[in-house]
Amino acid sequence: MPKPVVPEEKRRRRRPTRSGTVLSEALIVETALRMLREHGSTGLTARRLGLALDADPSTLYRYFRGMDDLTLAIGDALIGQALEGWAPTGEWRRDLREVGLRIHAAYVAHPQAAVLTTSRVTGRANELAADEAVLDILRTAGLPLPDTVRVYHAFIDQTLAFAALDAASLALPSAALRADENQWRSTYAHLPDDRYPRIAEAASLLAPRMVTSAYPTALDMFLDSVEKQLRAALSSQAP
Repeated sequence: MPKPVVPEEKRRRRRPTRSGTVLSEALIVETALRMLREHGSTGLTARRLGLALDADPSTLYRYFRGMDDLTLAIGDALIGQALEGWAPTGEWRRDLREVGLRIHAAYVAHPQAAVLTTSRVTGRANELAADEAVLDILRTAGLPLPDTVRVYHAFIDQTLAFAALDAASLALPSAALRADENQWRSTYAHLPDDRYPRIAEAASLLAPRMVTSAYPTALDMFLDSVEKQLRAALSSQAP
């Protein structure tokens, strides 16, 4: 049976760690993100996290029910970073695009953490705020509720899927990442045009594009589709 998480106000009254640090959920998550960045997912354990915080590993279980609960908190923290400073403008396409790009960028900035968390549902405050914002953008724009849910689903999954794909590449060892990117210049750029005419034709354009994220392009294509749906919905509602 998981141990009960101690309420935040009781944690704050506890004495500092041996180095004088006062623990908090935010500090633990921040330290875990740093460890993931430096050591990858295999380097994140309760023992190592306790050492990094100069605290007994058992202390972590006053804040989280286990390492999986910490993983969910990390995912929610990334969404919180994405939403920080954002406010809707009332222009649905601009707002939806901004939210998507912010979420994608927040995950890609922490690729090792993104690999762990993009497929998870946290149910925490930042995730709920992001969901509420996206649904509100679509409903305020005038989409009917069934279309809003369908578009929301596609938007969230597309954003997280690209974040996971791009993060997985960035999480590779640097030598492997360079080797993958170099394939577009060393192999694809020199394929015989009698066997691969279309690749040869596009090679000079593929090389610079394929080492970047396709998410902004895919997002704009998605928003074009939503715009058409919205126009149709508003036309059908007109007297």
